[in-house]
Amino acid sequence: MNNQISFDIGTKFGSPFGKTLFVGNLVSVIVTNSFVIAGVLILFFLILGGFYIITGAGGQNPENVAKGRQAATSAAIGFIIVFVAYWIIRIIELITGVDFITAPGL
Repeated sequence: MNNQISFDIGTKFGSPFGKTLFVGNLVSVIVTNSFVIAGVLILFFLILGGFYIITGAGGQNPENVAKGRQAATSAAIGFIIVFVAYWIIRIIELITGVDFITAPGL
């Protein structure tokens, strides 16, 4: 009664996991996905800040304008931090010769 179907999920779905058990692959996936998530959050906060600025200006509500300006400023600072972090990682890759963002085998 042991009629179970099994297959390698890593190979079937193109996942880096299941192919090799290497910590570098895990770090590469985490770093790459953190940049993607940070980019989505920055875009969200820029849109939210713009929405607050527009609704605050139209409704004569200076509190919403201040909230929107703060959200947009925070998103811009976050973008600068993510941009600098990306280039620091790229420089470390050049110096050490280790690929963090584009690991071979992913």
